[in-house]
Amino acid sequence: MLCVLGWTSASASAGANPSAGNSATRAPSAGIRKIKHVVVIMQENRSFDSYFGTYPGANGIPMQNGKPTVCSPNPTTQVCEPPYHDAHDVNQGGPHAAPDAVADINGGKMDGFIRQQKAGFKPECLDPNNPICTNTSIIDVMGWHDAREIPNYWTYAKQFVLQDAMFEPNASWSLPAHLFMVSGWSAKCSVKDDPSSCVSELQAPKLPPDFLATLDPRQPISKTNPNYPWTDLTYLLHKNKVSWGYYVATGNEPDCRDDAATCAEHRQNARTPGIWNPLPFFTTVEQDAQLSNIQSTDKFVTAARRGRLPSVSWVIPDEIHSEHPPAKVSDGQAWVTNLINTVMSGPDWKSTAIFLSWDDWGGFYDHVQPPTVDVNGYGLRVPGLVISPYAKKGYIDHHVLSHDAYMKFVEDVFLGGQRIDPATDGRPDPRPGVRENASQLGDLASDFDFTQKPRRPLLLPAHPKPGPASPG
Repeated sequence: MLCVLGWTSASASAGANPSAGNSATRAPSAGIRKIKHVVVIMQENRSFDSYFGTYPGANGIPMQNGKPTVCSPNPTTQVCEPPYHDAHDVNQGGPHAAPDAVADINGGKMDGFIRQQKAGFKPECLDPNNPICTNTSIIDVMGWHDAREIPNYWTYAKQFVLQDAMFEPNASWSLPAHLFMVSGWSAKCSVKDDPSSCVSELQAPKLPPDFLATLDPRQPISKTNPNYPWTDLTYLLHKNKVSWGYYVATGNEPDCRDDAATCAEHRQNARTPGIWNPLPFFTTVEQDAQLSNIQSTDKFVTAARRGRLPSVSWVIPDEIHSEHPPAKVSDGQAWVTNLINTVMSGPDWKSTAIFLSWDDWGGFYDHVQPPTVDVNGYGLRVPGLVISPYAKKGYIDHHVLSHDAYMKFVEDVFLGGQRIDPATDGRPDPRPGVRENASQLGDLASDFDFTQKPRRPLLLPAHPKPGPASPG
């Protein structure tokens, strides 16, 4: 078998998408003003091919006569193993640090996944990004799911919009991904509260060894490092009197991030900054007195029920509901479904856009080589869904996207197209570029039809029956 590169329906190479919107030259569509609420739900650690690799019409796993034509070499068996259907509700995945992204991509061959998963098997949890903390022989990074395991996600794709060219904004793991999600950058800074002291850092944005030991969730947010002084999106939202909320589920975080010999779980809630909750460490959030905007997810549910959603919401799971291995896929799908059902049942549904994605690829196989935008990414492909009363029905968006597109959409809807731009936002930092203006980045407005009659809610069961097998 040969590793097949590129698109089956569009090209993933940088600059190869002529219809991708460049926000530096295009004005925001007037129709997006119908959106009054943007909700970003960020799940964990799944590649596009692992969830939608066999979805009809999508740029999925290359096949011929129903058989994959791609594979990943197994260094133990010397066999190049193809993708396969994985019916398990619990997966292991593979290591997903910055070096693993490079190794998985392997110069564009997209065949390093099994090699990295096997290299990640250790009796200790020495890699802070490795979900496999015990010695095991399970190899499941080539596995894919379909409507038999994730029927609700496939239903959302069929009824709304599936994005098959959504890339993680950075080629690394959860903490940098969440930093990009709220700020378009991941950096390490040498001087507290000084943006000019920051440099790009994909793997280890400053998280000192004693951070977890000194942070007591019963106490107010710690004032110790890390310190993220560069500009984030909440700075512009606050400056323009646009409401926002960052909602964190109470529970545990995954990942052995402290180089300990065990995978001890770490508690998270709205008052504990962490790998999925970095905003409390942003200088702007503290200086703007916006820490109270970081709340528990039950506050999001209440706001959605009462029609009091802020203009911009980010919703973050706990470990059990995150789909981050070894969490159950079904638990994550149920949690997401309940969130979406709540929004759909509330007064704000008629003016809401829900963006659902996964923060990184989690070591799972994907066949598409990511485009190069700057020194930080893009990373590997992840699933992306758009759910809204104005979303096109059954539309597959082939435009090159990343989570930067969420910031771009928010800026277009609520800020008149203003960007996190060191040259214009009044708060300069040395980031390598304005990510929202990247020529490769598509425009999420293309996923909507603002002339259509608003779609009615589609309420799904949190624990659905398995759907049909995918064709082929």
